Amino acid sequence: MVLKIHGFVFSTCTQAVITTLKELGVAYELVPINLGKGAHKNPDYIATKQPFGQIPVLEEEDGFQLYESRAIARYVIAKYGPNSGLIPSGDLRKIALFEQAVSVENNNFYPYASGLAQEKIFKPAKGAPSSEERATENFKALEEKLEVYDVILGKQKYIAGDEFTLADILHLPYGTLITAQLGFKALEGPDAKPNVARWWADITSRASWKYTQADIAAAAGMQVSNA
Repeated sequence: MVLKIHGFVFSTCTQAVITTLKELGVAYELVPINLGKGAHKNPDYIATKQPFGQIPVLEEEDGFQLYESRAIARYVIAKYGPNSGLIPSGDLRKIALFEQAVSVENNNFYPYASGLAQEKIFKPAKGAPSSEERATENFKALEEKLEVYDVILGKQKYIAGDEFTLADILHLPYGTLITAQLGFKALEGPDAKPNVARWWADITSRASWKYTQADIAAAAGMQVSNA
C-alpha cells in the first residue's frame, strides 16, 4: 500500500502536502474527502482520522496517521527527503533562517491571503455572509507585507535564502488561489514588485506545482462532466 493522503484536491492545505510529495518523488494515493457533502464532519472520520474534522490526513501502511498539513510536510521531508534541501540540515544558521522563513509565511502571508480567500471565495461559496471591510483590510495588509518581501527577495533568491525550501511551497496554494480567482496583482504582472514577481514566477514554474495544478484541473473537469 502506498502512502495515503485523505484530502481534497481543491483544498489549499492538501495542495501543499501533494506538492511536497511531488518534490520528493514520493508515490501516494489521494483518498477523496468530499467537503461539499460534509464528509470531513462525519462522526467516523472525526473518531478515526481527524478530531477537528479537517483535512488532510496522512496514513501509512502500518496504520500511522498524522494530521495538520505543515506537520505532514515536515514529516515526509524528514522521512523521504532528509537531504532534499526542502528543510535544511547540518548548518545551524541555514536551519535557523529556514525556521525564520516559515514563521514569516505563517505570520505575514498566510493570515491575510487566507483571510482574503475566506471573505471573497469560501464564504460566498457556502452562502454565508462575508465582510467586504475585512476583505479590503486583508488585501491591503497583504500588499504591504509583499513590499517587505520585495526587500528580502532583493537580497536572496528564495524566502529562506538561495535555495528552494518548504517555506516557498507553503506560499503556493493561497497565492495561486487569490491571484487566479480574485485577480490579486501583487504577486505577478506589472503591478507586482520586481523581486516578488521574479520569485513568484520561479516557484510557480516548478514541475511539482505544475503537476498539482494539473491534478486540480483534471478534478475540475470531472466535476463539470458530472454536473
